[in-house]
Amino acid sequence: MKKAKKTIGWKEWFGLDCLNLPAIKGKIDTGAKTSSLHAFNIESFYIEDVEYVKFDIHPLQKNKKLVRSCVARVIDQRMVSDSGGKKEKRFVIKSDLRIGESKIRVELTLANRDSMTFRMLLGREAIKQAKMLVDPSKAFLQGKLKRNETLKFYRTTKSCIDPRKL
Repeated sequence: MKKAKKTIGWKEWFGLDCLNLPAIKGKIDTGAKTSSLHAFNIESFYIEDVEYVKFDIHPLQKNKKLVRSCVARVIDQRMVSDSGGKKEKRFVIKSDLRIGESKIRVELTLANRDSMTFRMLLGREAIKQAKMLVDPSKAFLQGKLKRNETLKFYRTTKSCIDPRKL
């Protein structure tokens, strides 16, 4: 018997364990192929001929005080069209992504999303990989977090800035 697919709403809470980001609210975007993560102060560097990128992130909406510094291995650089149709070259990284009880490995492009409502977009490649269905009339089907819960998560985790731990 075929296992029923989980359903996600148009927005959900995610965790990006490899980046020590325990809670980040994201929008499901079936129009985007690749997922995207908010990032600023983006700088690439090399360790033993391997390219890495360090960046900062405001992981919570409407909270500019909370800043996390992250480091990830660069797996690619791609031309991506933003929501306005403007093309830009972006770094692509990989991270484990938690959504509800599920965990998948996703590709994320890094872009400054300060002017956008959501800090992350989950694209159709990740949705397909997670074998989930999207119900655009619902939100937080995989669990809702309160503001004080998310702040508590961030008080108990540190920034991830050691590339050897990637």
